[in-house]
Amino acid sequence: MELAAVLVVIAVALVFDYTNGFHDAANAIATSISTRALAPRTALAIAAVMNLAGAFLGTAVATTVGQGIITPPSGLPGLTVVLAALVGAVVWNLITWYLGLPSSSSHALIGGLVGAALAARGTVQWSGVVKKVIIPMVVSPIVGFVLAALFMTALLWIFRRGKPTPLNRGFRRAQTVSAMAMALGHGLQDAQKTMGVIVLALVVGGFHQGFEIPWWVIVCSAGALSAGTYSGGWRIIRTLGRRMIDLDPPRGFAAEATASAILYTTAFVFAAPISTTQTITSAILGVGATKRLSAVRWGVAGHIAIGWALTIPMAAASAALAYLGVHAIVP
Repeated sequence: MELAAVLVVIAVALVFDYTNGFHDAANAIATSISTRALAPRTALAIAAVMNLAGAFLGTAVATTVGQGIITPPSGLPGLTVVLAALVGAVVWNLITWYLGLPSSSSHALIGGLVGAALAARGTVQWSGVVKKVIIPMVVSPIVGFVLAALFMTALLWIFRRGKPTPLNRGFRRAQTVSAMAMALGHGLQDAQKTMGVIVLALVVGGFHQGFEIPWWVIVCSAGALSAGTYSGGWRIIRTLGRRMIDLDPPRGFAAEATASAILYTTAFVFAAPISTTQTITSAILGVGATKRLSAVRWGVAGHIAIGWALTIPMAAASAALAYLGVHAIVP
């Protein structure tokens, strides 16, 4: 029974990973598409390949997700908690994708884990949630906004005497590199979260010791995320790339370069599962504000911020309902 439950959890985890891919494809490529640095399908292909590569760069974030958020019971009761957490995250991903709202798949997964654990009257490691999730959730958008604005200001000063046409041409080429870096960072961050949940299920089911990530878990998670990315998430791409601000190539490059630097730092230095969505969105707002404050469509930004605030509680509620439904079938 436990083996069957583990296989179901792994399958649903890969479904979540796939939805993460098409939901968050915009994080890596929306700016490059909006500035016409890359053709849409070319951008998606690059993002898919770099997502795949990024998943093999580390496992620290996976360990944080696997053992630093909740402590489920062993056996079938614990697997029910993990399954419900994944269902809650998938439901919220699909809702926000349909609405074209760039919410965080990472926070949807964290919210799902917390909601399912609470519904099961299990243990939530609140210190880990606060330290590794809540604080980065608040700090990373502020850091992304400020650093992107400063970087863009520096670029404006350095190239203040440059001619617009050759500058735009050069920054479009540079955006190929910055988009690849952003996609690599997305793979580094987001594939690891699914790895962590799969290993958590293996440990709870009694099929794995410790939280070292097996190679096959890395391959499966990377493949599902990459496939989802290539399928595209055009609703959210339009929101990030066009609705918040009219980006030009220099600003697109600055936003991507800043966001990718933050993703690498938080993954390698702090092992924190931060939101790639929040990071790139705040960076886009930061570079847009250097143009003039009115250049940013703050109403759209406000709707996105509401989505950020709702993600953890709504994913938690969805996971709690999923747990009650699954628990009624499998006591």
